[in-house]
Amino acid sequence: MAAAYTAGWWVGMIAVGAALLAVLSIVWHSWRNGISPMPASGPVRRAVAAELLRLGPRGSAVEAGSGWGSLALHTARRCPGWRLIGIENSPLPLAVSRLLARGQPGMRFMRGDLFAYPYEDADAVICYLYPGAMNRLAPLLRQHLAPGACVISVCFALPGWTPARTVVCADLYRTPVYVYVR
Repeated sequence: MAAAYTAGWWVGMIAVGAALLAVLSIVWHSWRNGISPMPASGPVRRAVAAELLRLGPRGSAVEAGSGWGSLALHTARRCPGWRLIGIENSPLPLAVSRLLARGQPGMRFMRGDLFAYPYEDADAVICYLYPGAMNRLAPLLRQHLAPGACVISVCFALPGWTPARTVVCADLYRTPVYVYVR
């Protein structure tokens, strides 16, 4: 009986330790990134997918900072001709994204730095970032994206770029989705 109690205690302590490590990982990466991973609302996800389909029936898109993967996964389901790559540097949201993407054709999540990713082959870049990240990303996209490539930005404008179109979502916050063409 004592051995079973001791084994149960250790299992409980391991579970608590794993949960604590998961929380610390998210806190650390959120502090380092300047923002925590935020899921996009349904109207925002639908607007992004619709904008991608406006570009054409197929192509290659990158979600810079894919977080928990909800935006990229929704977009991959709604845009089956598109290949999507989600880039995330926080291990727990990345693991959840990869788990949710199992069996999803045309969808891949990778660990990486969105500021070091080579965007040359992307037909579109999707971002739901914060103003500081947008400031850093704007010149990189201008330098690396091919002419005609599109940037779809949720909530925050891309500094120094003029949107070709702005979609206002029918959600609680009337979230803007900015569409830019390089």
